[in-house]
Amino acid sequence: MHGIWPILYAHFSRAGHLDRQAMRWQVQTAVRSGSPGVAILGLATEVNKLTVQEKHDVIAWTAEDLAGAAPMAVTISGPTAQAQLELAQVALASGAHYLVLQPPPRKEAPITQEELEAFFQLVLSGLAKMSPDTPVGIQNAPEFLGIGLDAVALARLRSRCANLRFLKGEAPAVIIERTVQSVGPQFPVLNGRGGMELIDNLRAGCSGMIVAPDCAFEQAQIADLYSKGEIEQAQAQYERVLPTITFVMQSLETLVVYGKRIAAWRCGMDVHHDRQCALMPSPFGLAAARRFARQLGPLPGCTLHQDAT
Repeated sequence: MHGIWPILYAHFSRAGHLDRQAMRWQVQTAVRSGSPGVAILGLATEVNKLTVQEKHDVIAWTAEDLAGAAPMAVTISGPTAQAQLELAQVALASGAHYLVLQPPPRKEAPITQEELEAFFQLVLSGLAKMSPDTPVGIQNAPEFLGIGLDAVALARLRSRCANLRFLKGEAPAVIIERTVQSVGPQFPVLNGRGGMELIDNLRAGCSGMIVAPDCAFEQAQIADLYSKGEIEQAQAQYERVLPTITFVMQSLETLVVYGKRIAAWRCGMDVHHDRQCALMPSPFGLAAARRFARQLGPLPGCTLHQDAT
């Protein structure tokens, strides 16, 4: 995996169900924007709030809407290795090109490094039998998930599991740089955090980013400028989108409440329902989100939704 990949938000209808049309619009906008691929079922997709059937629906809908226009990366979550393998089987049957494994939810007692390493090895081994050529990554994001692997454990897993081929981090650039150095140049590392420190992540050696759609299009342009050596232009464009990134990435709750709305309004649609949100939108927050949406403008092929005007 490389480049700037948008990860879909979960949109819900007024009745509280997944919104089929809104999910389609996100995929279509990503394709029009020239995204190298689309990621689903990560933290931005509020995967912990989705039922197993809803996860299956998101996978099937995304594959249908992409129709081969771009690859699909599916984050695999679940409390047990068997649950993750079952979800992975659904993803593979729908044509997933990449799988990203999340650690299992923590129980009452924190899971140890040894237990986490054994868990991932069990899932990776099962996937190797299921689809040996599918590249698999691990979402190593202790800052958000509360647990992650150290460099030694990662090295052991790579030596034992040939299908482990990339890493998805959620860390500051100074930490991700150490990760890149520890795994070596042949093992791609992507970061997230909504694109915070985007240019420094590229300097650190990240092969790309997986970010929410709020300003993924602009971040792709910035990464392209950086790759061409046009650093000053990349920096100037990054400074333009950084206030939006900073606003959205205060917390996961801010991301799925306000980041979702910025992305939706830029896509020409609205957010109809918030599911189980610890942070509900306020008039002040909505005014800020509208301001950022107006500043960035509509996404390619879209008209800015009236709620942002």
